Amino acid sequence: MQITNIVVSGLGGQGVLKITDILAEVIFNQNFDVKKSEVHGMSQRGGSVSSEVRFGEKIYSPMVPAGEADILAVLDVTQTEVALPVLKAGGILITPDDVPLDQLKNPKALNTMILGAISANLPQLPEEAFVTAIENAFPEKLRALNVEMFKIGRNAR
Repeated sequence: MQITNIVVSGLGGQGVLKITDILAEVIFNQNFDVKKSEVHGMSQRGGSVSSEVRFGEKIYSPMVPAGEADILAVLDVTQTEVALPVLKAGGILITPDDVPLDQLKNPKALNTMILGAISANLPQLPEEAFVTAIENAFPEKLRALNVEMFKIGRNAR
């Protein structure tokens, strides 16, 4: 199996790390080798945050080389130009414009909506595994909302 490279970029507080934690958990639970790295920068002040997830049969490095991301998901459009050099030719770019923002019930759930769009491009990872991981990642009062936003994002692409 080939290596799949995913990069998620956004601003501090948008949940970039949360969705890559969920993604890495799903991948690990599906018996793939997975590595994850993150760059926080000035994230506590709304600065740039990016996180990389690589998976396949055997992964040796958590870093996605420039121009080799299969999927680049950007939670804030201001980060698109900054992150674009990591996307490979023919790779998939996912931005907030690619999900139905008119159905977003809480701006803080944009990350799980984008995670849904990411998951739609990973057929080797079942939807049920994502739902379980989302339910495990959020407190009970936020589970239903985040699962709903995930499913909307997944069906948007």
